[in-house]
Amino acid sequence: MVIAGLQKTSLIDYPKKISAVIFTQGCNFKCHYCHNPELIRFKKTSVYDPKAVLEFLYKRKKQLDGVVFTGGEPTLQPDLADYLMQIKKMGYDIKLDTNGSNPAVIKTLTKEKLIDYIAMDIKAPLKRYFDITQVKTDIEKIKQSIRHIFESTIEHEFRTTIAKTFLKIEDILGIGQFLSSLRRQGSKIENITYSLQNFRNTGILNPAFAKSENYTDGELSILKSKLNKYIKNINIR
Repeated sequence: MVIAGLQKTSLIDYPKKISAVIFTQGCNFKCHYCHNPELIRFKKTSVYDPKAVLEFLYKRKKQLDGVVFTGGEPTLQPDLADYLMQIKKMGYDIKLDTNGSNPAVIKTLTKEKLIDYIAMDIKAPLKRYFDITQVKTDIEKIKQSIRHIFESTIEHEFRTTIAKTFLKIEDILGIGQFLSSLRRQGSKIENITYSLQNFRNTGILNPAFAKSENYTDGELSILKSKLNKYIKNINIR
């Protein structure tokens, strides 16, 4: 487990829970707007000793409700399941943030009940993934990850970071329609939760995107009403 960061207390990263946030090192995407670009490069050594992090979590069991794994991309850590199991034994709920590129890992974690909440980023309409991630993406794996989430009934959210520069309204509506169509294919989840996150222009991977224009509150309200045709639970952040 290569841990690059630890936020000891958060009130916003795990819905309705006080959590610690663990940042893993290494990501297989290179999204233009990534606000943790220092976590993209793969490294072999941890900034934080994984054992020391476990000791910290054990001591904070009475103050914290949950632990969030984010990155980077946590599913790239080969010992992720073993590490999560140690945390689950302490009684914590665990939330996973993921880009959905490793469906086999997601399936294992949900099947073994090692995570209680999953937030999966949908970067763009499938045909435009390269435009955002800057890497060749196996789109079928993205679909598989979504299906695993639907089949597991795990508490979830799908989320998309948006700005006019890289995603148009028709792109976002296309994502909503796509998620809705997959849910209808034998899903156990009755309602999808979909969050739209406004782009933040500080500390991003590609400085050329720093001047990207965000959608206005009025535009987001109209977009939400249009998305409701496909998805009931829409969050705007």
